[in-house]
Amino acid sequence: MKSKPDNPPSNAPKRVSKAYVLTQRWLVGLSTLCAVLLLNLLFNPKSDSYTVCSESRNIYTVDEASPRVQCFSVRGTRILAIGDYNDIVWTQRYFVKLSNILPDWITRSLRVLPIPKVVHLDGDSVVVPGLADAHAHVIENGYMMQLPLVGSNSVQEVVDRIKAYITSHPEVSNDPTRWIEGMGWDQTKWPGASFPTAADLDTDPLLKDRLISLNRVDGHVRWVSPAVLKVMKDLPEQVDGGLIVRDDQGNPTGVFVDNAMSLIPIAPWSDTQISEFFDTTMKEALSYGLTSIHDADTKVDHITFFQKLADAGKLPIRLYLMGNNGSGEYWGDKIPLLINYGRHGRLNLRSVKLYADGALGSWGAALLDPYSDDPKTSGLMLSSPETLEKSLRQFWNNGWQTGIHCIGDRANHVILDIYERILEGSGGNASGWRPRIEHAQIFAPADLERIGRLGIIASVQPTHGTSDMWYAETRLGPERIKGAYAYQTLLKASPQGVLPLGSDFPVEGVNPLLGFYAAVSKLSVDGTSPHGPGGWFPNQRLTRAQALKGMTFDAAYASFAEHDLGSLSPGKKADFVIFDKDIMTVPYNQILQAKVIATVVDGQVMYGTL
Repeated sequence: MKSKPDNPPSNAPKRVSKAYVLTQRWLVGLSTLCAVLLLNLLFNPKSDSYTVCSESRNIYTVDEASPRVQCFSVRGTRILAIGDYNDIVWTQRYFVKLSNILPDWITRSLRVLPIPKVVHLDGDSVVVPGLADAHAHVIENGYMMQLPLVGSNSVQEVVDRIKAYITSHPEVSNDPTRWIEGMGWDQTKWPGASFPTAADLDTDPLLKDRLISLNRVDGHVRWVSPAVLKVMKDLPEQVDGGLIVRDDQGNPTGVFVDNAMSLIPIAPWSDTQISEFFDTTMKEALSYGLTSIHDADTKVDHITFFQKLADAGKLPIRLYLMGNNGSGEYWGDKIPLLINYGRHGRLNLRSVKLYADGALGSWGAALLDPYSDDPKTSGLMLSSPETLEKSLRQFWNNGWQTGIHCIGDRANHVILDIYERILEGSGGNASGWRPRIEHAQIFAPADLERIGRLGIIASVQPTHGTSDMWYAETRLGPERIKGAYAYQTLLKASPQGVLPLGSDFPVEGVNPLLGFYAAVSKLSVDGTSPHGPGGWFPNQRLTRAQALKGMTFDAAYASFAEHDLGSLSPGKKADFVIFDKDIMTVPYNQILQAKVIATVVDGQVMYGTL
């Protein structure tokens, strides 16, 4: 009979298995490793980390999960976290305290820094994601600023501005062969509202015999002096997609519309001029809170210029280029495809710009029926539908996004027909291709529904509506106007729920708050409209949340960047703007009083201070 082993005394040390010891060591090591990694994430001395907080929760993220927060933290070029003060700042401080009880070998290897800087905003200030302009002209804006004619109230005021320009620029006054170029006049603001003539630029001795070419505010008309007409000599009777305005005797008056502008022998800009124009626009854009611009018609030489800047790390904001080589031939193989290009990854080129028609102010927008105030014309299609379809199909086949300038209801109808044939007849995918209509200004009722059904992105400029509202109904009549500047209808029709907003600067001002104000109020800057202080067709106003999204997330979506830009969300780029007023709540008449405190791109202050 076997004897049973004696039970060990209760106070005897327990035997610990080797596996248990290894497990415990592994858990301790893993915990230590996690602490090291977390501390390194929060306090890596090689990155710039800081936190921005608003006690009044005036941080508007455009993130549906957390639309307003107290704080967000930045590490390097990206948003690290968003949330309440305790979620962000207290957590950071807790881990600093934790570092005090960790072994020396851990803290020495981490070289733990002090708590990251915390920026506390005052109660009135707000933060919004970096603002984007979904349709603008970067170089042309700088060009306009050399001789701006915006706001001139008569032909005589234009003449006076040219005279002041000549006398203040000795290099111009001393060289009678030098071209004088300006931009911004608008005959609809003048007595009589009719086009000017070349003779108007020859009445003053200082202007006589000078080569003068002046772009209308929309860029679709040029007005030249008699000296330029002499240089041009023989002119064609007609121009496809353009118009040479003539008097009753058939003589050119000095006004050239759309494609006819190409007849004017203006010298191309020099590299120095392009650089100066760019610098002018960048300073202005950053001062107003722009961090991204969609350049809607980038010439080939401008693409090269932007590439050099990107290579050198000298692009202060993000540029999304829409290429155009200025010819009617396919040019998709003449320009480079650029995605997050350059030292900072701020340059993109994956879209092209085409033109269907002209502009409403110059009677160039292509309409289905004649103009109400000029029944002799229905506007201009700048290319035939067949030519446009051939080009669009080639760009689609080769993977280029297309943005088509369409203002009139005929132009929009023609382009929607083409897009529909490509998308439904050729297996195209709207969410992958993201085809755009630039301006999307006037639609027949059925086409307002169709643009949404097809998933075409409508890229609109709210300030066009408030600039045009004083004459648009005269051009279109009381029924057709109901399908114009229909922002709320277009947004509701969009299956993606997007309506990217832009300015078309220099046609309108660079300040994005002008577009924000126009979208939410449908009023001019002085608070008036043809329909009174309630706004012009107020049913088409956007809410402030919709307008802010249109200038941030929706613009990012239209440029394939919604996963990286457009909201203050963890992991996205740290692009944001701080205003000194809460543009989301102040009365309409105070929105344009808001000033930028800081414009931040990739976590770095590009304008102002934090």
